[in-house]
Amino acid sequence: MVIPMYYINCFFVYSFIGFWFECIMGKLMGNRFESGILFGPFTPVYGIGVVLILMLSKFFFQNLHMPRWKETIIVFFILVFALTFIEWIGGILIEKLFHITFWDYTDLKFNLGKYIALEISLAWGFLSLLLIYVIHPLLSDFIKKIPLWITYLLIFAISIDFICTFMKYKFGYFK
Repeated sequence: MVIPMYYINCFFVYSFIGFWFECIMGKLMGNRFESGILFGPFTPVYGIGVVLILMLSKFFFQNLHMPRWKETIIVFFILVFALTFIEWIGGILIEKLFHITFWDYTDLKFNLGKYIALEISLAWGFLSLLLIYVIHPLLSDFIKKIPLWITYLLIFAISIDFICTFMKYKFGYFK
């Protein structure tokens, strides 16, 4: 399998897992039972975040040349910053493009506006380590075996979903 295709498949698998993770967490916390703005069961920010986690952790673990525990601490803080940045940009883009606020952390004690909060950023850091050391090693072989035709089908499906989502929020279709 070509390496870039592997990361595309990671994007889809973790976008799907992220969708269900958010739905379950929302239900457990008594909030809404939905995730993301797309029609389908994908929350792309999770896919983007995981691909970033995998690429950054691989890069730093291969290049830092320190004891693994030190590398892990450094990677933790780099990922906290990177994922917080993605969440912030994602919130701003959704608000600017679609005029909706999909999440709001202003009720958290250590928030920095609507879209980021220290509490959530640290949670992303710990979840990143869980992903690196537990979840991804369990799913990596499965992801490598995803046939190319399924990847192309998913690319087509999510492209249609993005177009429909844009039409829904920008022009009021599909209400």
